[in-house]
Amino acid sequence: MSWLDAGAIVGGLVAGLLSGTIGIGGGLAFVPILTIAFRTTQVVAQGTSLAAIVPTALVGGFTHIRQGNVHREAALLTGLGGAVGAVGGAFVAVHVAGPLLARIFGALLIVSAVIMWRRAADPPAPSLPPTEPSA
Repeated sequence: MSWLDAGAIVGGLVAGLLSGTIGIGGGLAFVPILTIAFRTTQVVAQGTSLAAIVPTALVGGFTHIRQGNVHREAALLTGLGGAVGAVGGAFVAVHVAGPLLARIFGALLIVSAVIMWRRAADPPAPSLPPTEPSA
């Protein structure tokens, strides 16, 4: 096993922990890890991140379902919309220059961070109650 392999495992562990504990998409951790530490292009980092997120999301999602922390109808609807959007986004991403794509991703992270920072001071009341776990 090389140091690069070990770094990939540690990066996946960090992304999985962040995804499971604070609910961020693994891509928020995977993409910067891949572009900075592994020096991949933005497009390769995004594609690799999407492929790596599948097992992370499945394990985290099933764990939350077992705990009753999932509004199943909302999960199904957003998941279907996300799947369609991912296909369209992937086609767009391969046609956008890497540096521009990296800037768009960075801007999204900054805007998300500012919104989350502001909301943390005055958190909204939960609007979707979890559904009952199935027996």
